[in-house]
Amino acid sequence: MVRPLKAIAIDFETANEMRGSACSVGLAFIEDGVVTRVEERMIRPKVMRFSSFNTAIHGIRPEHVEDAGEFPEVMDEFADDFAGATMIAHNAAFDFSVWRSTLDLYRQPYPAFQYLCSVKLAQKVWPHLPSHKLNILAQHLGLRFVHHNAAEDAVVCASATIAMARQAGVGAILDLAAKIGMRPGRLHATGYESCSVRKGTLHVL
Repeated sequence: MVRPLKAIAIDFETANEMRGSACSVGLAFIEDGVVTRVEERMIRPKVMRFSSFNTAIHGIRPEHVEDAGEFPEVMDEFADDFAGATMIAHNAAFDFSVWRSTLDLYRQPYPAFQYLCSVKLAQKVWPHLPSHKLNILAQHLGLRFVHHNAAEDAVVCASATIAMARQAGVGAILDLAAKIGMRPGRLHATGYESCSVRKGTLHVL
């Protein structure tokens, strides 16, 4: 059983090809090895330009966010939750670049936390899967979800990470990272460090 851990899976959707155009965020909170809370917020981008490509993926249009808060307001709601948390994202390089880029746009400092990438975790724990995309992990776990809905994507990310920790026989998600040789990424006031996995680390059986 995964012991209590302050962990939050996060997923962003963007309005266009710019990383600083977050238009929704989903959060799935992990406690005692289960997802206990799910939040979703629409975000009004600073520049209201929605590309047809992005809208075709997630279905979010300008009218869906016109009454929503902008990024600083939306994320400040969860500031206390983020403090000291281990964050998780599927393809963390994307989601945390969205977070950084949007804060840069508003000239705001970065929060401080460490984070893990569930894609890199899955590549080590489930190397036999044909792909490690979120829909493939959901299928592997028998989960139904609406892909590219930020909240549902966050829930699958969290559920997959919990399942991997259990399969690896570790007591916490950070223990799973240590077992596969993952160095957590870090976001902090002066910058960031990417999440990485040591080469040559054995797969988790």
